[in-house]
Amino acid sequence: MLNRTASRVPAFAKRLKQRDVVAWIGLQDGSIGRIVDIRSGKFRSRPGTAAEAQVAMMFKDVATALKLLLPNRDQGEIIHAAKNFKVVTTGPDELVVWFTQTLNMSETAGLSMGTPMPDGSLRYTTCTNGGPLFVHVKDGRILRVTPIEFDNTDPSTWVIEARGRKFSPPRRALLAPHALTMKSLVYSDKRILYPMKRVDFDPNGERNPQNRGKSDYVRISWDEALDLVATEINRQKRVHGPGSITFPMSSHHQWGNVGYYLSSLMRFANLIGFTRVAANPDSWEGWYWGAMHHFGNSMRVGVPAGYGGVEDCLKEAEMIVFWSCDPESTNGAYAGFEGTPRRLWAKELGIEFVHIDPHCNPTAQLLGGRWFPVRPQTDAALAQAIMYVWVTEGLYDQDYVANRTTGFDEWKAYLLGETDGVPRTPEWQEAETGIPARDVRALARKWGRKKVYLAVGMTGTGFGGASRGATGAQWARCMIMMMAMQGWGKPGINFGSLEIGIPHDLHFYFPGYADGGISGDLAWTGNAVNNYQRMPHILTMNPVKQMVPRQQLPDAIINGEATG
Repeated sequence: MLNRTASRVPAFAKRLKQRDVVAWIGLQDGSIGRIVDIRSGKFRSRPGTAAEAQVAMMFKDVATALKLLLPNRDQGEIIHAAKNFKVVTTGPDELVVWFTQTLNMSETAGLSMGTPMPDGSLRYTTCTNGGPLFVHVKDGRILRVTPIEFDNTDPSTWVIEARGRKFSPPRRALLAPHALTMKSLVYSDKRILYPMKRVDFDPNGERNPQNRGKSDYVRISWDEALDLVATEINRQKRVHGPGSITFPMSSHHQWGNVGYYLSSLMRFANLIGFTRVAANPDSWEGWYWGAMHHFGNSMRVGVPAGYGGVEDCLKEAEMIVFWSCDPESTNGAYAGFEGTPRRLWAKELGIEFVHIDPHCNPTAQLLGGRWFPVRPQTDAALAQAIMYVWVTEGLYDQDYVANRTTGFDEWKAYLLGETDGVPRTPEWQEAETGIPARDVRALARKWGRKKVYLAVGMTGTGFGGASRGATGAQWARCMIMMMAMQGWGKPGINFGSLEIGIPHDLHFYFPGYADGGISGDLAWTGNAVNNYQRMPHILTMNPVKQMVPRQQLPDAIINGEATG
């Protein structure tokens, strides 16, 4: 089969010519087996023993061998066999990996990729953190990128029935503008296309670290670069221990096999061992350090969930309050303009809008509604004044508060000034926030008499926004307490900006953001509790337990140690 594939697929023929390998495939007890000899691009089989081979692939029994060697292999069966030692391989890692990948490639090398287009190009798909794209390629070069569009060969989409109308999203991607820059990024003259080394860096002599950032660079080959990096990793581990190596990763990133922090880079880091740089909550400080303590746990790093919010909002909500939330600018961080039609649907349904933000942002300009120009970082004062009105005028869900919250009496006493002698009245907040007391009182009364969705931060359910500032923890805490006072979770009363929370097909599983990705990381993802059982794969775990807080990484580099 390998020779036949090589005869019709040039890429696979080229693959077979890369190495000469003698392998043995058989049963673990040695009762059945043959030598597989790949030499000069040809695949030959002959009798022989495992002792004659450079690589051996051994199966527990015939049934396992057939499952793993015949075409149309089930990846789940392969993983289960490896987990339970029903298949084992021996030999140098480099040869084992090449041989097993070659066997896999024999089944996939001939697959056609891309959709032929009338202009002679092939159309491919890719995903960015601004939405999915069509990529048109001809003669090995990208001609253009366009938003992905769905036709009648693609699955149908969801439909929401609300207030006598039916709503369904467009059958095309609504991209964030930066997603359309992918072609420009690929062909940018700023890209580094090959490895380079400082001209005065000699790994076997003078390293001249004082010239970092000053010296010029010289191009080197990939083989030299790989050898240099591998040698340095081994030197670091041998001289200083694996804890002397780190792989600092950003909280914000592109998707992809390397750019995404739960990617092959993390798998590689786990395999060699490294000091983890503990990620600080640099997109959600207020939620993590403030709101989390009202949840009583750190699920979703302190921010609320958004599941099912779109349907509930369109069906039940009477008003949406966008508080430090501008989804028309932020696109939910890793999305496009998918939420825009949903917010326009809400407008068509007569749902009212309120915007609390220092500037009249694009979302407020598009949707209209009342804008409250709060001074930056005074949001908590405004929130407390609103809650003061709710308490004094009975505009909160007293049954919900009594049965589903704790500590309300203490909070009520604080709002009324019984704790420190300072009632948090609308007049009290006016000098700080710049919002007239009469407007705050009017907003509080309207809010307290309606079913309201509270849209906060860049996703509508948290992250970013006012939580990043000096008083962000207090603002986030107030948002949680406000929703608790209004019966959070009842129909039409929830967090969300219609940016996330569309209907999902729960019968189709696709691993999410925190499920571990290609990394297989066990300790810092949802792999152990969610992903591994449903999508078997090879896990990884970092053998080094020490960590450095991200804010202390410069100290660790400069001083050789850090605490915090």
